[in-house]
Amino acid sequence: MKAHDGMYIDGAWRPAAGRDVIEVVNPADEQVIGTVPAGTAEDVDAAVRAARAALPGWSATPPAERAARLAALRDALAAREEEIAGTVTAELGSPLAFSRTVHVGMPIAVAGFYAGLAATYAFEEKVGNSTVYHEPVGVVGAITPWNYPLHQIVAKAAPALAAGCTVVLKPAEDTPLTARLFAGAVDEAGLPAGVFNLVTGVGPVAGQALAEHPDVDLVSFTGSTAVGRRIGAIAGAAVKKVALELGGKSANVILPSADLARAVNVGVANVMSNSGQTCSAWTRMLVHHDQYEEAVALAATAAAKYGERIGPVVNAKQWARVRGYIEKGVAEGARVVAGGPGSPRERGYFVSPTVLADVTPGMTVAQEEIFGPVLSILRYDDEEDALRIANGTVYGLAGAVWAGDEAEAVAFARRLDTGQVDINGGRFNPLAPFGGYKQSGVGRELGTYGLTEYLQTKSLQF
Repeated sequence: MKAHDGMYIDGAWRPAAGRDVIEVVNPADEQVIGTVPAGTAEDVDAAVRAARAALPGWSATPPAERAARLAALRDALAAREEEIAGTVTAELGSPLAFSRTVHVGMPIAVAGFYAGLAATYAFEEKVGNSTVYHEPVGVVGAITPWNYPLHQIVAKAAPALAAGCTVVLKPAEDTPLTARLFAGAVDEAGLPAGVFNLVTGVGPVAGQALAEHPDVDLVSFTGSTAVGRRIGAIAGAAVKKVALELGGKSANVILPSADLARAVNVGVANVMSNSGQTCSAWTRMLVHHDQYEEAVALAATAAAKYGERIGPVVNAKQWARVRGYIEKGVAEGARVVAGGPGSPRERGYFVSPTVLADVTPGMTVAQEEIFGPVLSILRYDDEEDALRIANGTVYGLAGAVWAGDEAEAVAFARRLDTGQVDINGGRFNPLAPFGGYKQSGVGRELGTYGLTEYLQTKSLQF
């Protein structure tokens, strides 16, 4: 076990204000692998003051120079690729190959995109007799989750820095070691002191202090809808901007004309990816009643193949939560056709890849986000019934539609109340806008849309 000391504030590692620490646990074997400081409001204040002091210089830095620093950050992350992948595997439990390609490879590519965008974005434009300036919103408080620890940091910090904002990051307490490696890459990339700051800590202390701080101009949060509501209320009282990427209960709608076997197999893979700990996972599979039992059999066979291929869920609390949802589903009438609530291993927070059949729209497992490797399969009678079921939750983050004809799938997808839809297995695009409708959030991340979240506009009339 290694004790990691200090917070990265104003361009240096500095002692924490308090003595409390957070233990980081490997969810695969339940062993403590390290500790980090549990930040206080005093630590947050020091970080925000550093970010505020650095803002005038960084916001006035020419975009080409900001782009160069972001390119250097991308290179520094790439140089640490294997170390970061191993760290993600140790503190999240992700299989190493998945850590390399998704947890590390994708955010490095995203950082590179923002390095390019910073150099080419039109921060100034003519509109009639006006000149419109797109200016940085100011100091950004970024609060990130544990499920994609590096990706979520890069998806917030890279566009904020490209926009000319300064950043204070509070990462999830389950995966702070990855955040420390990111801070090390920032230091190596030569960003000016105070432009990026890191405070580790728990949400009710460090996270709340960051959201409430009067010198934070925008809070960007990814996590549960319940916490998002709290942050939204805090920000609303201060009339400060928020970007909230929250929960999901996405529908995978398989229309009768689709390739059923492919749609089911890809759908199961989507849910099992990252041990089901993906907010945009297609956790509800909707199948026409004539094809229902065939789809259930296909899903059960597919899920059984993931037994030794997925990692654990992140911690003991999540482990109990996911198993509790499976038990709740059974109690409400669902049929277990793969997996179940029993633990597949003696040690570690592993959950069996689970498929629940005979799920109806009103069941808890069809309405609430489980955040584990659990798929619910629902019947529908016709397209209108499928649309009603798909739109019948408080969430609207992502989804999928399958049909034999692409135009048929697109027509259905356009009627879904959700921010992102994959057509016939379309690949995730990290340059497309990502964010939700309804209680899945406010704002968009990734691509050009992610940059604009961190800008405000000023017009001069001539």
